[in-house]
Amino acid sequence: MSIAINLTVNGVRLSREVDPRLLLSQLLRDELGLTGTHVGCDTSQCGACTVHLDGASVKSCAVLAVQADGAEVLTIEGVAGPDGTLHPMQAAFREHHGLQCGFCTPGMVMGAIELARTAPDLEEATIREGLEGNLCRCTGYQNIVKAVRAGALAMREG
Repeated sequence: MSIAINLTVNGVRLSREVDPRLLLSQLLRDELGLTGTHVGCDTSQCGACTVHLDGASVKSCAVLAVQADGAEVLTIEGVAGPDGTLHPMQAAFREHHGLQCGFCTPGMVMGAIELARTAPDLEEATIREGLEGNLCRCTGYQNIVKAVRAGALAMREG
């Protein structure tokens, strides 16, 4: 049995017939080829699969594709400009070396973009609390916090 869904992914309107048990992460990665959405745990613990669903950060391994019917989904592939210009948060992660192996980076960037839009301040404690559902096993988070602060400032100035 399949269910028809319609959604917009990175600005592109799509219609698909999906198994009702298909996860949003599987739809994005396996059916749409958007492999920037990483799957690290499949239990919504690590945050590597974070995408924006109607503007809010969600862990796509914990959302069924049918739940995204009628929604707008933004993945890491969709945040850069059409000409390839990095989003200010992506540029800040690069400039401040907010990554090491890079596995958590797409989820961190997606979470950080939402945090920058919604957080009342950019204090270290706010940033750390806002990203606590995104795990990085390589860094001590110092450069990630610096990158998020710089990216948020660039977003607010731009």
